Amino acid sequence: MIKVNQSVDFLYTVIKYFIKRLRLIKYLLKLFSKRYRLIMPKVIAHKKDWLKLGYKLFSKEGEKGIVVENMAKKLKCNKSSFYWHFKSKAIFIDEIVSFWVKSDTNYIIDEVEKQSTNQKKYDKFIELVFQHDPYLEFIFHLKRYAKRHQKIQTIIDEVDRKRLEFTAVFFQEQGYSKKESKMIASIFYKYLIGYHEMYRNRPPNENYQREVKKELLYILNKKL
Repeated sequence: MIKVNQSVDFLYTVIKYFIKRLRLIKYLLKLFSKRYRLIMPKVIAHKKDWLKLGYKLFSKEGEKGIVVENMAKKLKCNKSSFYWHFKSKAIFIDEIVSFWVKSDTNYIIDEVEKQSTNQKKYDKFIELVFQHDPYLEFIFHLKRYAKRHQKIQTIIDEVDRKRLEFTAVFFQEQGYSKKESKMIASIFYKYLIGYHEMYRNRPPNENYQREVKKELLYILNKKL
């Protein structure tokens, strides 16, 4: 009888122990749920939405255009959505720069490389690098920002190097020597910068790409 009572007492103690633990687990889950709701923004804008808007605003006003509250209003979401994706404004700008590199330089290189012939590559190259870009001011503001952020200047230098290197290889494939291609790439890049500078505040005429090709052919003194 004594052994039976001891067994019952032991079982009762075990049950009480697990009930307490279940209550603790339930309490912790409830607490975590409340804290998670505080962290998680009520309305989420996707990361790419923030980056596209940031790129657009930075192109217009530079760093001062990146105001989280104003951006949240444009995206119709809480500003906590911004901090859900980015820890700080500086990190956000870093990611805008990465977005620019991928959507501009890397995209052009990839699209040109997809073409099957040299002529098609040349046509696609001219089409993409001389297209009217509403965000041309981005690089202007980025260079100003880079004066206070060396790592950004390093990225800009790397982009310039990559563009020149690709252009030199491109013209080598068109039949020019390595030495000639390097010089042509430098002239071409400076011509491109000057051309876009001329049309910063006004769109070019509808036949502008044809004019570009004629001018380049005159410089190159060779039909491509």
